[in-house]
Amino acid sequence: MILHSRVYATQCFTSTGTETIGESYMMDMQGSPFTFSATRNKFIAIGCDTIAQMSDPLYDNFMSGCTSKCGDMGNVRNGSCSGIGCCETSIPFNLKFFMLTLGSMANHTENWESNPCSYAFLADQDWFTFKYSDLSAGSFVNSTIPLVMDWVIGNQSCEVAVRDTHSYACGPNSNCSNSINGAGYQCFCKDGFEGNPYVPQGCQDINECEKGYNNSCYESAICTNTYGSYNCSCPHGYNGDGQVNGTHCTRDPKSTPLMSIIVGTGLSIIFLLVCIYFFYWGIKRRRDIKLREKFFQQNGGLLLQQQIASNQGVAEIAKIFTIKELKMATNNFHESRILGKGGHGTVYQGILSDGKVVATKISNIMDEGQIIEFINEVDILSQINHRNVVRLLGCCLETEVPMLVYEFISNGTLFERIHDRNAAYISWGTRLRVATETAGALAYLHSAHSTPILHRDIKSANILLDDDFTAKIADFGASRLVPLEQTQMTTLVQGTLGYLDPECLHTGLLTEKSDVYSFGVVLAELLTGKMSLILEGSGERKALAMYFVSSMENNNLLQILDVRIVSERNREELLVVAELARICLNVKGKDRPTMKEVAIELERTWSQHKSDEPSTSFNINATAQENLRDSSTINASCQESLGASGFLSLQIGR
Repeated sequence: MILHSRVYATQCFTSTGTETIGESYMMDMQGSPFTFSATRNKFIAIGCDTIAQMSDPLYDNFMSGCTSKCGDMGNVRNGSCSGIGCCETSIPFNLKFFMLTLGSMANHTENWESNPCSYAFLADQDWFTFKYSDLSAGSFVNSTIPLVMDWVIGNQSCEVAVRDTHSYACGPNSNCSNSINGAGYQCFCKDGFEGNPYVPQGCQDINECEKGYNNSCYESAICTNTYGSYNCSCPHGYNGDGQVNGTHCTRDPKSTPLMSIIVGTGLSIIFLLVCIYFFYWGIKRRRDIKLREKFFQQNGGLLLQQQIASNQGVAEIAKIFTIKELKMATNNFHESRILGKGGHGTVYQGILSDGKVVATKISNIMDEGQIIEFINEVDILSQINHRNVVRLLGCCLETEVPMLVYEFISNGTLFERIHDRNAAYISWGTRLRVATETAGALAYLHSAHSTPILHRDIKSANILLDDDFTAKIADFGASRLVPLEQTQMTTLVQGTLGYLDPECLHTGLLTEKSDVYSFGVVLAELLTGKMSLILEGSGERKALAMYFVSSMENNNLLQILDVRIVSERNREELLVVAELARICLNVKGKDRPTMKEVAIELERTWSQHKSDEPSTSFNINATAQENLRDSSTINASCQESLGASGFLSLQIGR
C-alpha cells in the first residue's frame, strides 16, 4: 500500500550560520496492522553540510543515519546519492515508529548560497531521484512524499494460523506466506488463479488460452483451458505434444499429398511476388537515380564542380558522400543524433563505416538564391587550412536538402560552457586561450588567406571546443569572400541579435570590422559570464555590448566581471582583455582595431599568462578586496598596463 504524506525534517540557516528553521519529525503506526516496508523504502537526506539521524526514541530500538557533504559543488551529480549533496540508507524490519532529526557541522556557512537548508525523509525508493536543484531553499516545501506500507493478518505464522479454521483468512485456491517484515502472514492466489484471496471464492481460474495471457503452447498448437491450468495439443494431421520446449507439431506422413499441393501453391505465389518485387525495384531504382541527378543539379552540383576545377586541391579535401552512407552513419537521421540547430540548418552526429566520427549538417530548405550560400560554404571551407577552423570532410547533394560533413568536435560549444549551469566550469586560462585561438583564426581569414573571408556570424555558439578545449570556428553559411581590391561590400544584413555590428546594421556595408565587433561581444561573454542579450527585470532584453561599455565608462568593471575568473588570475590580464573588448565594441568601425591587432595583443597576454609564477595569481582575499575596492583604480591600472604593453597603437581612448 502507498501512503502519501508530508513527513520530512528540515533545518535551515542564514549566511552567518544562524539557524532559522529546525524541525524534527516523527511518525507513529503503532496499534495499526501497518509497518514501514524495509524492502521498498529508503531513509534519504539532502544537503551539503548535513548529519541526518533516524531513531526510535520511545523504545530505543535502533538508530541509523547518514552524512552528506559537498567540498566542491562541481562534484554534485544528478542521480547520485552517495554522500555528496545526498545520502541514503536502509531501515530496519518491523518498523512502526520513527523520529527524524538533523544536525550540521558548519551551519551551512561554507556553501550557504548553493544550499542553505537540509532535508531528511523516508520515501519509496523508486520515487526519489536526486537533482542538483534539490539543494536550493524551499525545494521540499509542501512536497508530498510516498511511503510504502506493509500490512499482514494477525501476528501468527502460516503454520499456526491454518490450524484455526474460524480465523484463518486465506480463501480457496490461495497460498499463505509468512511476513518478511515482522510477525503475521499474507495470502496470495495460486498459479493459474487471480482475484482477492481474502474472500470466499475470491481466486478465480485464469483462462491462459485467451489472447494476452502467456502459455507454453507452440504457435500452431491447440490450447485447451483446464481448472487452474491448461493443455497443449497438436491439430489433426500433426504429431507432437505442442509444447514450445517439448516436441513441436510435425506433419503426419499420411497427409503428404495435401502438403504437396499446399507447398506447390505457396512456391508459385512466392515466385510471382518475387517477380513483381524485382520489377517494382527496377522501376524505383531508375526513378531514384533520376531524382538524385535532379537534386544534384538543383543543389548546385555543376557549380560545385566548377569551383573544384578552378581551385586546385579542393578535390583532395572534399569528398562527395552518398545519402546511403550518411543514413547509415546517423541511424537514418534519428532525433537522438541531433547535436544542435541553427539559423542555417540542423547538425547530426554520425559514425562512418571506417569508424570516423563526423558531424553532418542538413541545410534548411532553400530557394534557388540560397543555393549560392551553400556552395559558398563548401568553397570557403575547402580553401581553409587552419587548426582553429572546423575542417570540411565533404558534402552530399543527392537529396532535396543539401548536406555538409565536418570533423566532429566533441566538447560542444563555447556558449554551452559559459552559460549552461550544468556544464563543467572553464578557468580563466582556458577562456583566454580560446579567445586567443579564435582571434588568430579570424585574423587568418581576414588577412593571411589568399582571398579575405568575412565570417559574418561570429558568436560563442559558433565556436566549438574539442577534447583539449582547442577552439574551432564553425558555421560559414553566411560567410563571404571579399576581393582584395575591395575593402567593403554591400550585402543583406545577416547574423545574430546581440552580435550584429550596429554600423553594418545601419548602412548595410560589410567590412572585416563587423567580425571584430562580434568578437568583442564574445570577449565580453568570457569576462562577464553573461549572454549577448541580458534579460532585465521588466522583461526587456538589453545588449551585453552596451551594458559592458557603459559599465567600463562608469568605472564599474569589477561589478560585472564573472567572480569565478576574478579569483584565479592577476588583474592585469583581466584589465587588458576588458579594454580590448571595449575598443572592439566601438560603434564606428574605423575606431576598432583589426583582427590581426587583436590577435597579437591576445597572444602577448596569453604568453605572459603561461609564464606567470603561481605567486603572481590574483585571488580574492582581504588584501585584493582592499586594492580593488575603488573601481576607478581599475580603469587607471588598465590604461597604465595597456600603455606599458605598447598597445596604444590601437588608439585606445574615449
